[in-house]
Amino acid sequence: MKHLLSAILLLISAGFALAGSVVLEGRYQQRNVFVINSVSEDGVGFCVYEVTVNGQVTSDEINSQAFEIDLTILGLKVGDPVTCVIKHKDGCAPKILNPGALEPAPSFDCKKIEVNGQGLLIWETTGEMGKLPYTIQQFKWNKWVNVGEVMGNGTSTKNTYSFQTSLVSGLNRFRVVQKSYEGELRKSLECEVNNPSAPITFAYNKKSKTISFSGNTSYELYNSFGQIIKRGVGNTLDASSFEKGEYHISYDNRTEKFLKK
Repeated sequence: MKHLLSAILLLISAGFALAGSVVLEGRYQQRNVFVINSVSEDGVGFCVYEVTVNGQVTSDEINSQAFEIDLTILGLKVGDPVTCVIKHKDGCAPKILNPGALEPAPSFDCKKIEVNGQGLLIWETTGEMGKLPYTIQQFKWNKWVNVGEVMGNGTSTKNTYSFQTSLVSGLNRFRVVQKSYEGELRKSLECEVNNPSAPITFAYNKKSKTISFSGNTSYELYNSFGQIIKRGVGNTLDASSFEKGEYHISYDNRTEKFLKK
């Protein structure tokens, strides 16, 4: 009898060892978690056999092909830590439809954004529901270009941020954006400042196969297919390794082309 009991316990232990779990950690964002649940490998019952939230077994109906982990009934406040553990049998695995449910969504309200003549960008926000980075964007070369990043504080009260940008000659436009785990984008209003500095000029030396600028500048170099093959900051660029053909180079606030023979 003792040997039989030991064998049963061994089989039970082995069964649990073979089983797995999917863990989703983050903070409560007023969103529930949606799960696709497959049939177990042996065809008896469903894959998921238990779900816990912060260590407590949920009352969600998990014996179905799809179910929802209802976080709204748990009395959580926005920003409270949440750990969901979805336990499943061996040989199968559930699929979480919205894995970013516990990640903060962009929610900031930009109260003020301005840039001074030296390129210092300052913005004020309220309403942040979690820590997400702010990406600073500058409009140049007929597109918005990412020029820096500042981590958000994630608090709903007023937050003030700053970032030192590099101005191009002429009109400069800036904004800040936040992007969620699932790709949702939130943008601030734009701000502008005019830089009266003389435009930077460009020259290609065919003999030395060198690109030179009249001052320090950020640049992007494109081949004839529109693919970026080089980007950086400086006043010279060695083009000796580039294949022969037509190129476009974006710098300062303009784009020009040259031919490498």
